[in-house]
Amino acid sequence: MLTELWLVRHGQTDWNLEGRYQGGADTLMNLYGIEQVQGIIPQLEKIHFDALYTSHLQRAYQSAEILAQALKLEIILDERLREISLGEWEGMLFTDIKQQYASEIEERQRNPLAFRPPGGETIGEVAARMTAAADDISRQFPGGVVLVVSHGLALSTLFCQATGLPFDDVFQIHPDNAHPLRICWKDRREQPDVGVPRG
Repeated sequence: MLTELWLVRHGQTDWNLEGRYQGGADTLMNLYGIEQVQGIIPQLEKIHFDALYTSHLQRAYQSAEILAQALKLEIILDERLREISLGEWEGMLFTDIKQQYASEIEERQRNPLAFRPPGGETIGEVAARMTAAADDISRQFPGGVVLVVSHGLALSTLFCQATGLPFDDVFQIHPDNAHPLRICWKDRREQPDVGVPRG
């Protein structure tokens, strides 16, 4: 039985605004990010959610707190929903990374699934833990509707699997801050349906 997952990336942070890689760094939302999350409440209020899961990183947890209060849901923490660890790249400007790690960036473009940033995680490792988390949620709420608050690249791995897109596209389908995406999830071995937000 399919479980409807609504994927929400956290609201904007100052590092988003500055063009810095965040990864596992525990940054906070800025005021605009808070407004972004508040702005999607009217859309999400139209839906009955059975549960709300979130990453433990503060920018996601802050987002989840806002939504939980508005939707009268309890927060369930799952550390598997955290963003990819980018190791030495965390806190660096995108432009500086391209200059200082030109060969690594080229390697990431050639083989994004297996590429590992210095001291960080591969896309494959992120996809494995995100899939395990989604599978557990689906088993816990078969036929239910669940809100999942997480991070851009982490959520992109779920979206790729739900739509059948290759992981090579994971950087091109990065969701915007506080922009809900709906997928239907059953099991990693099956091909779930995918849809667009209602309302």
